[in-house]
Amino acid sequence: MMLSDEPFHTFKITVSSEETDDLEDGPLEVTLQFTYTPTYPDEAPEYQVIPDESLQESHLESLKQILEQQIEENLGMAMVFALVSATQEFLNDMIDNLKKEKEEELEREEEIKRLAEEERDKILKGTPVTIESFLSWKEQFDQEMAELKSKSQQNEGGNKKLTGDRVEVDESLFQEIDDLDLDAELDLADDS
Repeated sequence: MMLSDEPFHTFKITVSSEETDDLEDGPLEVTLQFTYTPTYPDEAPEYQVIPDESLQESHLESLKQILEQQIEENLGMAMVFALVSATQEFLNDMIDNLKKEKEEELEREEEIKRLAEEERDKILKGTPVTIESFLSWKEQFDQEMAELKSKSQQNEGGNKKLTGDRVEVDESLFQEIDDLDLDAELDLADDS
């Protein structure tokens, strides 16, 4: 779009990157405003870069360096087309880098999910039991139980507690009581 032709031609060109469905913001755009100088193309045109909101300051500086390099290479020739082409290539490279970063981020997220699922599967799956592994475990378990039993018997020493079938009444405790005849009570219990 031509803005003016006095004293020199001034015009704006909006340069867009390739269309892409991968990015939410759509293509990147930059508007270049050129003003020819009296000795153009032997002298570089004056230019201004009007960035898109999505273009960061560091990207803008990189673009300006590329444009300056193109101006040096094309001095003495018509260079606006070369500057526009370099700008479009820069924007396309940026889109490619953004796509690559997004893909890498997705891959990292998928890797994290995969590792989490593997960890969860390990917990749920446990160790598969085979006959050999069970017999090995059983032998070790029986050994540990025998050790625990022997330790508990050593700790108790002579203080063995009598179980229900071994409990006997010590009749010597009742020697002073004359009427206690345990045998007679046992006989009565047997008769009924």
